[in-house]
Amino acid sequence: MRFGATILDAEGLRLTADEKALFREAAPFGFILFARNIESADQVRALCDDFRAASGHDCLITIDQEGGRVQRLRTPLAREWRPALDHVEAASDPMRAMYLRARLIAAELHDLGIDSNCAPLADVAGAGTHPFLRNRCYGTDAANVAAIARACAEGHLDGGVVPVMKHIPGHGRSTMDSHHDLPHVTAPAEVLRAEDFAAFAQLRDLPMAMTAHLVYDAFDPRPATLSPVMMQVIRQELGYDGLVMTDDISMKALWAPELQQPGQCSSLDGGQAPSQARVLSGLRPDDPDMAAGAIARASLDAGCDVALFCNSSLAARAAVVEAAGLMTDAAQRRAEAALACRQTPAALDTEAVEAELSALMGGQVYG
Repeated sequence: MRFGATILDAEGLRLTADEKALFREAAPFGFILFARNIESADQVRALCDDFRAASGHDCLITIDQEGGRVQRLRTPLAREWRPALDHVEAASDPMRAMYLRARLIAAELHDLGIDSNCAPLADVAGAGTHPFLRNRCYGTDAANVAAIARACAEGHLDGGVVPVMKHIPGHGRSTMDSHHDLPHVTAPAEVLRAEDFAAFAQLRDLPMAMTAHLVYDAFDPRPATLSPVMMQVIRQELGYDGLVMTDDISMKALWAPELQQPGQCSSLDGGQAPSQARVLSGLRPDDPDMAAGAIARASLDAGCDVALFCNSSLAARAAVVEAAGLMTDAAQRRAEAALACRQTPAALDTEAVEAELSALMGGQVYG
């Protein structure tokens, strides 16, 4: 079946009748869970069953379970992890330690019916990285970050969970929180290519990636999620042909007033593209549902495969579903390839894994 070009969420612990009706019509590619959707193991499994029954296919169900500040599952359903950067810095073998951490996280997710995780991060941290992101990163060197991110991705895949690397093509230079503001990165193109983008290029074979809601001034005045120029960089320069999902399009970065103003947009050959005002003409404060749909459509027109939309009303979700429509042929191919990465996990000796991880971490494993 052809999937809807959306990843959506639910308001509560089980789907409402209206949500079921919307999802039945939309056939979303997948869903994402938040803390509000989690009460007990049996309840999470039942909600995952709801999602799959309503969507009409064995849809992807993802979550933000990085560990540290960003993990939706908490004790007693999951281990309480240290922030990723603290974990890496404390480990005698960071790649092995992050593999084992990911393998344990994957086991927790898979047991609940969750078959994807929005991790690893391949963002390269720097001196100015905003605190909302910095200790979620794996380091300051692109090659090391890519190696650790690959180990983390392999831990997920070995546990039957599809990893979503983020935030392509690199969020580490942002000095602002894109949940609230639209960050601009002023580094020259050659620096970005050699450092920030390089980590993602080394991970070009991973099945899924999530975009960065920030502007790379050297390339285009539009944020990467809405930029055909940046999507061309991701596809052609980085060589990434996996499924590209947006970060949550309800984040304030994509609703910034500057995106509603007339202005010329760049192209890779140095020419000028149509004005941003026409790209986001639906951003009307008097009709937020229409605005959400306009942003979803703009992200897909830019080259993203699927739009993630969260934390909003049923009416807004319906507007996004209508605007997004069904996946393109290329997006459907990438989506099916990502789903095919789900595998039955090999048996896991949890006690042995925890003992090895504790030895690598000097006993300081959990937060």
